[in-house]
Amino acid sequence: MGENKPSSWENWKARAHHLKQETYTLYLAVRDRRTPWYAKLFSGAVVAYAFSPIDLVPDFIPVLGYLDDLIFIPLGVAVAVKMIPTDVMQECRQRATQEFASGKPVNYVAGVLIALIWIILVALMIRSFLR
Repeated sequence: MGENKPSSWENWKARAHHLKQETYTLYLAVRDRRTPWYAKLFSGAVVAYAFSPIDLVPDFIPVLGYLDDLIFIPLGVAVAVKMIPTDVMQECRQRATQEFASGKPVNYVAGVLIALIWIILVALMIRSFLR
């Protein structure tokens, strides 16, 4: 009786924390020489997007704004983890557990690239309206 079950909010927080830590684990795996090039390429794209301060689809857009956070990033992480050798992932998870406490890294290069994509899209839209 009296068991303390975690609330659904606490469950979501735990899942989000786990996803952040797995993403950081991928970041470490991308930098590991034992990770195959194709896994580095795919994982690097997932990590860059996940850690980017800017989303490709802004969160204020109803439904679509959260698709990346709820579907694309977890799916990308799951696929990337399968591409990386198990021993590399285990070592990187151990390092991530130790290093993650210092904070989530932010990829400003990816943020700038995504900002440039938005600027180009807006410029193209303005150009098409002015014609």
